[in-house]
Amino acid sequence: MTTLPTDMPPDHPSLVFNRPRYRQPDPGWTAILLAGQRPGGDPLAAQFGVASKALIMVAGTSMLRRVADTLLDSPEVRRVIILAQDPEALLIGDAAPLRARPRVVLARSGPGIATSIAEVAGSVDAPWPVLVTTVDHVLLTPAMVAEFLSGTKGCDVAVGFGERRVLERSYPESRRTWLRFSDGQYSGANLFALRNAKVGAALALWAGIEQHRKKGWKLISRFGPGLLLRAVTRSISLEAGLGRAGQRLSIAARPVVLSAPEAAIDVDKPGDLALAEAILSGERVTDPGPFAPAAKLAS
Repeated sequence: MTTLPTDMPPDHPSLVFNRPRYRQPDPGWTAILLAGQRPGGDPLAAQFGVASKALIMVAGTSMLRRVADTLLDSPEVRRVIILAQDPEALLIGDAAPLRARPRVVLARSGPGIATSIAEVAGSVDAPWPVLVTTVDHVLLTPAMVAEFLSGTKGCDVAVGFGERRVLERSYPESRRTWLRFSDGQYSGANLFALRNAKVGAALALWAGIEQHRKKGWKLISRFGPGLLLRAVTRSISLEAGLGRAGQRLSIAARPVVLSAPEAAIDVDKPGDLALAEAILSGERVTDPGPFAPAAKLAS
């Protein structure tokens, strides 16, 4: 991973060359925004004729600009790291002004997501605690960020989830990959909280299972046959399951189930894009129903 400067004076705080790699954590979260591409390119980007998925326009704004602005507008976030194979190439069009934002730092990623995160997390430019999200999380809002981070206290790693009954109440056409537990069905919300250096073991595991990220049973099987059996028989809750997985890595891991149905919607397919644009344009109005507006820990 190579950290790149933006077009600013040499003494600007966003420039990162010739600094010691580690320092004591500062208040506030570092957000790592994953904006790169997997090997072979992205089919959705190819369909829209852009070089990167991050440059796809959603309701008149590029994915990169939309999610970066959300993070910059979140009071809990002190700095945003844009992590991609060639982050400079992404700062075009409506994303070009991001290079003038003093809280934005560019970093080159390596061949794997987890190894690239491990390289930058905890460094001088990305002190703990670290929030990780993705450029296709275009429905992310500062309220979701606040809700998620408020549920991460007292653990080493937290993972955001959306609940199926909440999502399908508002958007029954949305297709997600669901993990089934005794207390419900959940899909990842592309939000990860890494609170300290103990998360190295989790990142190492992630590096080995990235290719199975859409296959829930393969992910769970990496934590042993006992947990896999409990998951297959749906005899363990999401919180207990993630806690057991964390114990295998000697870390405290916790799920945070978000209240907004949009939290589990990312843009991978044309249908996702159409739905996201309808939501952002106000054509789809969510009925909050009986669900509480605050984050809850899975139980």
